[in-house]
Amino acid sequence: MDFKTLALPYHLPPTRITHDRRFFSSPSFFNQFASSSSSSFFAPSIVNVCLRTSPRRHSCRFRTACFGPPDQVVGKKPNCASSNDGVIVSVASVLPETMDDNQSVAAEDFSAGKRIWTQMKEIAMFAGPATGLWICGPLMSLIDTAVIGLGSSVELAALGPATVVCDYLSYVFMFLSIATSNMVATSLAKEDKNEVQHQISILLFVGLACGVGMLFFTKLLGARILTAFTGLQNIHMVPAANTYVQIRGLAWPALLVGWVAQSASLGMKDSWGPLKALAVASAVNGIGDIVLCCFLGYGIAGAAWATMVSQVIAALMMLGSLNQKGFNAFSLSIPSLKELVQILELAAPVFITLTSKVAFYSLLTYFATSMGTITIAAHQVMIQVFCMCTVWGEPLSQTAQTFMPELIYGVNRSLEKARMLLKSLVIIGALTGFMLGTVGTSVPWFFPSLFTTDHEVIGEMHKVLLPYFIALMVTPATHSLEGTLLAGRDLRFLSFSMSGCFSLGGLMLLLVSSRGCGLPGCWWGLAGFQWTRFCLALRRLTSPHGVLYLEEFNQHKLQKLKAA
Repeated sequence: MDFKTLALPYHLPPTRITHDRRFFSSPSFFNQFASSSSSSFFAPSIVNVCLRTSPRRHSCRFRTACFGPPDQVVGKKPNCASSNDGVIVSVASVLPETMDDNQSVAAEDFSAGKRIWTQMKEIAMFAGPATGLWICGPLMSLIDTAVIGLGSSVELAALGPATVVCDYLSYVFMFLSIATSNMVATSLAKEDKNEVQHQISILLFVGLACGVGMLFFTKLLGARILTAFTGLQNIHMVPAANTYVQIRGLAWPALLVGWVAQSASLGMKDSWGPLKALAVASAVNGIGDIVLCCFLGYGIAGAAWATMVSQVIAALMMLGSLNQKGFNAFSLSIPSLKELVQILELAAPVFITLTSKVAFYSLLTYFATSMGTITIAAHQVMIQVFCMCTVWGEPLSQTAQTFMPELIYGVNRSLEKARMLLKSLVIIGALTGFMLGTVGTSVPWFFPSLFTTDHEVIGEMHKVLLPYFIALMVTPATHSLEGTLLAGRDLRFLSFSMSGCFSLGGLMLLLVSSRGCGLPGCWWGLAGFQWTRFCLALRRLTSPHGVLYLEEFNQHKLQKLKAA
């Protein structure tokens, strides 16, 4: 017969309890008696939990224990009697050090580990399809790079500044995506479908207005921006780059409207509908590049037309996916002044954050451009592969922005669960970063001919592999941390920290460029930029003053959200 012990109040009467095995092994059983307090509490008294087997079988059928004063059981064999529907309990006197707390702690640790594992699977179920959303955009530019690089090194070099104007400027408008996801998720928590529809309508209008403005901006100022960006020594690249920019610029309205529709679906925790749309768009872009560039010989113009058409198709399919959810995706509403201010309060810090990030990448390309055609061609390949790999971390940011608001500001909010979710996101981010660093470095190292056959360009590419790996491996975890800051609306810290990283990173790029460190010096600057972002965000979220720890702070933010 085995005995399990636990401190017990002296005055508890004999009790008949269930023979359910889980009752005795659960933490609630131990905590029930450990929390008892009375003047008659007898410290050395414990519970003898006797395991009694059936006389006919050797397997354990009942749990037997005896409750009673210690003077009735000291020096005696516990008087344990069992029955089919319960057990009787008595008390024996032994030292309190025999209390078995290890099993309770182990059970809690096992339960916590199981919850983290379950949570990681739920993250994978949402973030897996969402990964495709972020891959499609850089994939289109990567396809353009591969197809054009096989034809002309000059056009490949021209694609560098052209994609800065098209892709990097579009990232500035990611504040629309973040604002849409945040506002839709908050409204859905209140189960107000009319409010969700209204917010989608006004955000679609804002996206369309911004898209039309960018269409005219690239039409009127595209050539001037490219000339200032490339410099007089690379003026020969401007005509090809401007051709690409002008064609891609036709898709600005569709691109931003599609982003709003996509983010609305993600705010509703649907990542499959947008993924289907972008999968079709990527296929159209790939087929169009091959036909227009390889067979018809249109070069950089053919790549631009294929990408533009694919973006329009993606936007239309995004709107259709939103309609299938019961919302009118073609309804536009002009925002009131109050609604516009609310959007700006959320979007302005995000705009500063994204602008700082885009400005640093643009500055990186600017310094690389000043090093000659061979260097800019090598940098164009490496930065496109880098962007293609970094987007694998963006779904972790989107997961945090989708699920964290409910845990931080929701009715059933739990900061403990929010911290556990962040832990799962960082673990996944670290694993993803190591795999991406390994795979992403292997592609330009072992298969550079996928992008160019110029041996001088390949030699420049191989010089930056080490800082490339170091910068890439930390990026997914950084995205999960910054996504949590966005979900917690700790936007002031995020905007200030990103602005500081840009300032220090820009000074470092200027220093390494003036010292003649070449392209490797620029990429070491990128590695420092990425690791600084990670350290600042991690420090903020683990601080006692962070958004995941201060109850008073969250209550104040919750009241502001309700008032809005």
